[in-house]
Amino acid sequence: MMVLDLNSDLSKKVIAWRRDFHQFPETGFLEMRTASIVASILDELGFELSMGKSVMSVDHCMGKPDDQATNAHYQWAIKNGAKQGYVANFSDGYTGIVATLDTGIEGPTTAYRFDMDALDINESELDSHFPKQEGFRSKLPHKMHACGHDAHTAIGLGLATVIANNKEALKGRIKLIFQPAEEGTRGAKSMASAGIVDDVDYFIASHVGTGVPHQHFVASNNGFLATSKLDITFKGKASHAGAQPEEGNNALLAAANAALNIHAISRNSKGISRINVGELHAGSGRNIIADYAFLKAETRGENSEVNQFIKSQLEAIIKGAAQMYQVDYQIDTVGEALSSQGSKELAVILQGCAEESAMLKETALESNDAAGSEDATYFMERVKQNGGLATYCIFGTDLPAGHHNEQFDINEETMLAAVDVLFKSAIQLNSL
Repeated sequence: MMVLDLNSDLSKKVIAWRRDFHQFPETGFLEMRTASIVASILDELGFELSMGKSVMSVDHCMGKPDDQATNAHYQWAIKNGAKQGYVANFSDGYTGIVATLDTGIEGPTTAYRFDMDALDINESELDSHFPKQEGFRSKLPHKMHACGHDAHTAIGLGLATVIANNKEALKGRIKLIFQPAEEGTRGAKSMASAGIVDDVDYFIASHVGTGVPHQHFVASNNGFLATSKLDITFKGKASHAGAQPEEGNNALLAAANAALNIHAISRNSKGISRINVGELHAGSGRNIIADYAFLKAETRGENSEVNQFIKSQLEAIIKGAAQMYQVDYQIDTVGEALSSQGSKELAVILQGCAEESAMLKETALESNDAAGSEDATYFMERVKQNGGLATYCIFGTDLPAGHHNEQFDINEETMLAAVDVLFKSAIQLNSL
């Protein structure tokens, strides 16, 4: 069985994959270059591939770019290293991949999920920034892997490599899920709704960083908040603000009223909550009654019930503001995630695997600290509802800056530690 170490050829491959993806960051539902490279490597390793709409429910995609943006990015991907023979599978923006290794021997199905998307952030150009020093800074303005998903994708390929090289030691089936659009919590619901984890006995998602120290490991992170991401549009009637103000219906005032009252939504005794209006765009001139306004807002709750309470209150406020100013409105849910508690039985197994890894110094069974939100919870809840076990683990790393920051980076040693622990878990769960 393969022994992993930081000087191995595999370590060099994982780092090279991560640095390549880092240079060509692609945002949600546009991960065409990334997905084509991932698919080509998995195919070469002997995994059975399902891609695109076969693993994604069209009706459950949220916040997907329009056809014009999708087509333009497809042409960019072709010109910038996408793998011919694979990239066409993702041309319409359904960029999910499920890679399956079936041993042909009866046993459990274990799934690992890896996200692939980047963020709309301009990467730091400081000389002290490691990706710039080493020549793998993002080549795209205002696009950056600022959350570690480039590392996640590389970890997934590293895991695929060691699994393929040791398949004679396994039984059952291993599924590797490469998910688009985790940012904005947009992509997992469509894949879960397509039924890709309905046969899964064990589900493991993972993340690097999130404030956990380097060489530390958390087997079950339970602090993710349920969330809804909402785009809100008000449509009124324009008029001259000096000559005929009474003939206008002011969408700007409706939006401003809504924004203030959204932040005044009452708390809920069943758990903590969060609310934020992050953007407001309205109007076209100082002497024009604004006929259009647009808000971006998000709700969060310690559990799905609290989040739904906050969301329903927000919807009522939007409706009331629209009625007050006699404008029309529309609310679009462009992202959503559930809350989910990890299965302790599976977390215990993962912690044991981490304790056996020479690349880690400290492990913890669980963390219940309130965190951000994560749409892998759709997979987790679906697996648990079908009688399986699920968890979300964290591999700590050195962070020169926090997640979603222009100076974000990781200690690349973390990636091989993740491959090591996840491979150990595959052996533990699917060994002959």
